[in-house]
Order: sequence, then C-alpha cells, then structure tokens
Amino acid sequence: MKDWQAVFDEERVCVIVPTYNNERTIVDVLRRIRAYTRNIIVVNDGSTPATMEAVAAAFEVSELPDIVYYTPNRGKGYALMQGFRRALEAGYRYAVTIDSDGQHYPEDIPVVMDCHLADNEALVVGSRNLTADNMPSKNTFANKFSNFWFHLQTGIPLEDTQSGYRLYPLETISLRWPITPRYEAELELLVFSAWRGVPVVSVPVRVYYPPEGERVSHFRPFWDFFRISVLNSVLTIAALLFFRPLLFFRDRSRHSK
Repeated sequence: MKDWQAVFDEERVCVIVPTYNNERTIVDVLRRIRAYTRNIIVVNDGSTPATMEAVAAAFEVSELPDIVYYTPNRGKGYALMQGFRRALEAGYRYAVTIDSDGQHYPEDIPVVMDCHLADNEALVVGSRNLTADNMPSKNTFANKFSNFWFHLQTGIPLEDTQSGYRLYPLETISLRWPITPRYEAELELLVFSAWRGVPVVSVPVRVYYPPEGERVSHFRPFWDFFRISVLNSVLTIAALLFFRPLLFFRDRSRHSK
C-alpha cells in the first residue's frame, strides 16, 4: 500500500478545506482526509462558533489542522484564495481542495494524486457523475451551461467545470488575479489558468448528495446563477479580445520555429 503521507510531503501537497457552518460534517471529512495526509489547511469562512468547536472537540491539540480564521463570511472564492496564500507561505507547491459538506469522497484522493503524479504541471479537476442519484436537476443544468461557456472561452472541453474537488499547481496561480469572492471564483480559476497555458485535465470522482431535507447548501440558485451568467459574459468578451488572439499568435510562433 502506498505511503500517501510520504508522497504528499515529497511533492509538497496539502489539502485545503473551506468551511462555512458545516459543523455536522467537517469532522468526518477531516478524519477521512487524515487517512492519507496530515497536511491540511482549514479555512473558516466566518462560521458560527459551532463549526470550530466541533473540530476542537474531535482532535487533540497536536492533531488539529492548520486553521485560517476571519470574519465575517466572505464566500468560497475568498476562502480559496486565503487557503492558497497560507499554503504558499507554508512552502507547499500544490493544493487539493475538498468541500467540507460531505459531498466529496476523501477516498478519491489517490485518484486525484495519481493524475498529478502523471502530469505535475496540470490542474486536475474531479469530474462528478452528473447522473448520480439525488443530483439536483438545477446543478446538472448549471454545470452543462458552465461547461459550454468554458469551452468557448478556452477551447478546452471539460465535463465538470463546477466541481470543487481539484488539485491546483500553486505556482501557476497569481494572488493578484481579480477573483470574485463567491462560487463563480472556481470557474475564474479554471479560465485564468487555461489562459496562462496550464494544462487542465479531469478524473472521475464520486459525489454524495443527501436526500432532500438533509442537504445543507449555501448556493443561492437565482443570485448565484445570475452572477455566474454575468461572469461568463465578461470572460467571453475577454476571450474574444485577448485569449483567442493570443492563442493565434502562440500557434504562429510555434509553426515559425
């Protein structure tokens, strides 16, 4: 059996876990991640005290993950950027991102890491099964909508542009990028990375959606979808004015050599 902690240390990889009021699920998620690595950074995105109280009660002081605190709640995009900042300060080169609501399977970490080991320059996206049981229909529609625009903006076909289960090469991310603070930031990170020439690849991962009534989500269907639509309009204009011409000149430069 592979010593994943040794792999994480050798590759300088950490796991970033953004959380906002996930006191019912975060402890289980962290315990399952710890089966592979102790290199964990939790970003507490302005949660009520119950979330961190649950973490503190579950682990000895020596076992607690690195925790980034701030208030008030700023959104997932802001949380990810703060996690990337802490990871870079700690000397990590790569970061796996996993949601703390229990939808992602930490047991799929080896799948993501094997893809990374095969191509350590790539941004790895965990592609969920969008036909899975209990997958909300609005999520499936929003993801297909986002996939279409991502392909138009970058020329890269991707099956799941809204998955938060990813591995980022941190050296390719600029902390000065104008990342929006909420859910749409994950699409921006993909697009900006692709424009920078970072390979974007996907691997299949599992997803768990609890039955209706047990599901905890901070996604606001109307407003978040509206924000994503506005973002896609801006990114598409930028792609037509900037990325597509840049790609044309890159190709001509390669062929002239």
